Amino acid sequence: MIRLMSPLIALTLVALPARGQSKFPFHEPVSPPRAVQVMVHRGMAMLAPENSVRAVRACADDYLEWAEIDVRLSSDGRHVVIHDDALGRCTNGTGRVSSLTLSELLKLDAGSKHARRFNDVRLAALSEMLEAAKGRVNLCIDCKEVDHALLCREIINSGMGSQVVVYDSPGNLRKIRSISGSAIATMVKYRPVEDLAGFIATTDPSVVEIDADDVTSGLCAAFHSRGIKVQAKVLGAKWDNKATWARVIDSGADWLQTDDPAGVRFLDARRRIGKFPVMIAMHRGASRYAPENTIAAIDTAAGLGADYIEIDIRTTRDGRHMLLHDSQLSRTTTGMGAISDAEWDDVRRLSAGDWFGSRFTGQKVPSLTEGLDALGTSSAYLDAKAIAPGDLAKAIRQANLLDRHVVYQSVDYGKKLLEIEPRARMLPPMSKLAELESVAAIKPYGVDARWNALSKEFIDACHARGIRVFSDALGFNETIGQYRQKISWGIDCIQTDYPLRLLRAIELNAGKAE
Repeated sequence: MIRLMSPLIALTLVALPARGQSKFPFHEPVSPPRAVQVMVHRGMAMLAPENSVRAVRACADDYLEWAEIDVRLSSDGRHVVIHDDALGRCTNGTGRVSSLTLSELLKLDAGSKHARRFNDVRLAALSEMLEAAKGRVNLCIDCKEVDHALLCREIINSGMGSQVVVYDSPGNLRKIRSISGSAIATMVKYRPVEDLAGFIATTDPSVVEIDADDVTSGLCAAFHSRGIKVQAKVLGAKWDNKATWARVIDSGADWLQTDDPAGVRFLDARRRIGKFPVMIAMHRGASRYAPENTIAAIDTAAGLGADYIEIDIRTTRDGRHMLLHDSQLSRTTTGMGAISDAEWDDVRRLSAGDWFGSRFTGQKVPSLTEGLDALGTSSAYLDAKAIAPGDLAKAIRQANLLDRHVVYQSVDYGKKLLEIEPRARMLPPMSKLAELESVAAIKPYGVDARWNALSKEFIDACHARGIRVFSDALGFNETIGQYRQKISWGIDCIQTDYPLRLLRAIELNAGKAE
């Protein structure tokens, strides 16, 4: 017989505390902890092979709290991290995971099917994954097929007891609690048709997973009142979107399991912070999550609400303008040679996504027009690698971008462009404060300052002349401390390859990290 909560009980539960109370002492890999945490489905599978060590470490690099991984047994009873029972989708192996020993499984190529650049990636033993995640990111272990006694030993012996939650059936989770002495957190699926009090009594979970459609404030409050955290499962096109994320966050969910962690984090931060203290320029589009300078990268950056989307412009032999950083085609396309020696039609036959990941095979080298059309409400950060000033002015006007663009190029290029289009917003490079007078002579919109030349004095001097300060925090400069320092000095815009890392610095500087 199904028993539902009475209206009186439901109203009482809604009044109880929302988040923050947990009967299990989880490690907080991001400190101070956020009220809403993100669990990345199979690790960062958009930028590395799913369930790989690289995909899990990428979560930590982006200041994400949780990675969900899948665990199975080899033929010799060892744990390996892989979702499917069949080997063919993710590896160069055939047959079933359970037909090979761990040693045999670890010899398989588990990266090339994602992209050739991952041909050195292998499947990970659970023990290897636990070691890779220790102190960096928490793990949700989805038990596809496990030896529960061995699983408990591996988790406890790794010192990861506070960094793991195990997801399985209620009966199997009872085994985990019994074997571990409740030293390992457990998570079980809850469906609202189940009697809540009876469910809790029989399953005793640390965390419940609830499908997005079923998450309500009453349910979240009911579980929170018993020290049980709530994970909202928001996977799939129906649920993995801004409207659903906002609704389950407002309902009181503690964790969201998602395939779009950047989307969740940016939505949550914008709702908590409002206006950011610095503008964000995403380098070559959201090039961490999609192949650089493609429509996919521009779309992703626009979806995250990038203030500026930086793109590189080059010209083909027949005078067409396309988005490509390098002068040569070979690094980011399936072509060879210089783009300036290639015809438009030949470049359009190439893939600009294969190198990054198999899901982006259909991405082409975009035209400048296509790239500008994909910006949405973001502004264009135009790196004029190889385009005549007159052609660039025409493109800016045709795309109606006169009030939301900057052009990165030399002072000499800027002079020519401004003669053609006085409303162009020039952003010449500036490597030291002593160059301010010569740069200011063309009355630029801003400067692209060398990161290591920045100081509060540098920024204040530019601002006193009405010149905005942009800078590229690329490479070794992409650290929380570096971002926070420049933000505190009043920098206007930071260009980054790591938007979620920069977002964390913004949270901290805004005092909204929790």
